[in-house]
Amino acid sequence: MKHVTLLLTFALLLAANVIYAQSALKEGDKLPLFVLKDHNGNDFVISEYVGKHKLVIFFYHKDESEMGVKEVCAFRDNFGDFKAANAMIIGIGSGSIESHKALHEEHQLPYVLLSDPQNDALKLFGQKGNIFHDKRETFVTDLSGNITYSYRGHFRRGEEYAEKVLTYLRADSVN
Repeated sequence: MKHVTLLLTFALLLAANVIYAQSALKEGDKLPLFVLKDHNGNDFVISEYVGKHKLVIFFYHKDESEMGVKEVCAFRDNFGDFKAANAMIIGIGSGSIESHKALHEEHQLPYVLLSDPQNDALKLFGQKGNIFHDKRETFVTDLSGNITYSYRGHFRRGEEYAEKVLTYLRADSVN
């Protein structure tokens, strides 16, 4: 009976999240709930972090790509500024747990990388993830789990994503 209840709960959560996936998420939308494996192979349940921090969730290109490395390192290099803004950084890529762990260790990343090999989370955020889309977008949530900002700058410098989000967070803290 316990398994049936868990299965029904998961099915309802999945059905609710399908609604979010119909189009790209925008300001005012609720953060879709998901569970992915982190770079150490542990379950990362996003709902456990809502209400504790502003969440900066960025989808990045392949672990081994030059653009992906630049992007994850830009978030690393500005980590103190994100922390000062009470923002938790979460990087999501389609690479394996092993490739994420290697990237995490090689570049000494102080934040979590999540493995989304089937692009499930990417789709929940309304992204297509096809060959014409480079899968790079960044979202910021408030403490209530509402999306307050997003940035999609296809084919831009990897560093630009962290810069744009920090500019937003600094302006938001003044208001």
